[in-house]
Amino acid sequence: MRILQYTQYLYLIFFVVFLYEAFSKYQAGESPWLVLLLAGMSLFMFFFRRRFAQKMQQRNKTS
Repeated sequence: MRILQYTQYLYLIFFVVFLYEAFSKYQAGESPWLVLLLAGMSLFMFFFRRRFAQKMQQRNKTS
């Protein structure tokens, strides 16, 4: 279960990659909205997974 602590940071990596892709598309004159949506979703998932991991850690401490 130790790997689950590190997978949340994978979402941050995706966020940075998607932001870079959106910036590249914007500079090329293309529409970056779909890539920005994916970036927003990956940022949301990072915070969601982080909060969930903290809840599980807290529950394991009290048990």
